[in-house]
Amino acid sequence: MTTDTQLSTPSGAASARALDGEARVRLYETMVLCRTYEEAILREYHADKGPGFDIGKGLIPGEMHLSAGQEPVAAGVCAHLSTDDGVTATHRPHHFAIAHGMDLRKMTAEIFGRETGLGRGRGGHMHLFDPDTHFSCSGIIAEGYPPALGQAFAFKRKSTDRVVVAVTGEGAANQGGFHESLNLAATWNLPVVFVVEDNDWGISVPKSACTAIPSNADRAAGYGIPGERVEDNDVEAVHAAAGRAVARARAGQGPSLIEVHTLRMWGHFEGDAQGYRPELAEVPAQDPIPRYEQALRAAGLLDDDAVSRIKAAASERVEDAVAHAKDSPLPDPAQATDHVFA
Repeated sequence: MTTDTQLSTPSGAASARALDGEARVRLYETMVLCRTYEEAILREYHADKGPGFDIGKGLIPGEMHLSAGQEPVAAGVCAHLSTDDGVTATHRPHHFAIAHGMDLRKMTAEIFGRETGLGRGRGGHMHLFDPDTHFSCSGIIAEGYPPALGQAFAFKRKSTDRVVVAVTGEGAANQGGFHESLNLAATWNLPVVFVVEDNDWGISVPKSACTAIPSNADRAAGYGIPGERVEDNDVEAVHAAAGRAVARARAGQGPSLIEVHTLRMWGHFEGDAQGYRPELAEVPAQDPIPRYEQALRAAGLLDDDAVSRIKAAASERVEDAVAHAKDSPLPDPAQATDHVFA
């Protein structure tokens, strides 16, 4: 279900046409791959953190923010993009990186801090930068939005139809970078699709306690751009809304804002006890992947064999990436200052 506040699509835009069965299965495959990857990272992250959960220990030291439950947003949005388009994401970036086509081996090596990673092991999971897919992310709240404007400005100056998707969380919609970016993108009519993932929690603070309005999509009107909120973590509704917004951007009609009410199944970071969440026991039943799988089974698009093949293919790709990361060398401490500046 979506709530529109003026979002329209250029006549005849291919990205807005109804989903066929093959496209629906592809959305499911993307969601399964994202979840399979996150489950593997979860496993490897916790394998050697003890005793006492030392965040600095193990194959993957440092904080880890996983996106289980938010797969419908990445799958629905990135289905409209090619790797020539840009994506800027948050400190919870893996699902968007995967959906946008990032190389799993390079990405995993970076998360493991290995020399074969995207940033030669120097950035980690919150700082994935990939020129091959025009992808970047940031550990600073809302600060993925301003770089998106730079990409979009370059795309426009080159007279291309390339677009940028800028993703952030609902808590970041209260930051200055969010509002400044919407204003400048609207003023310059840039080909940007702003996406807000509303997972209800800004770390441990509920949205109702820190945001004055229920829907951040309503804030689009203040900048004279279309806004749309997608309810129910519905991948097909996300796909439809993103299709309208991407088509507008490609047609030179400027930026749009989409907020998706999604779900954070796990903690803000790994090790988060989540004692602040009164609804925690209800979360597993809201998992969007089994729900979408059942819808596709009911439509005759999936059966047991197809589901098994999809999950096996995802697992094979993910385990290959994990093995590659583990087999890759750690950076030489003597070269710590190499590759810091381009």
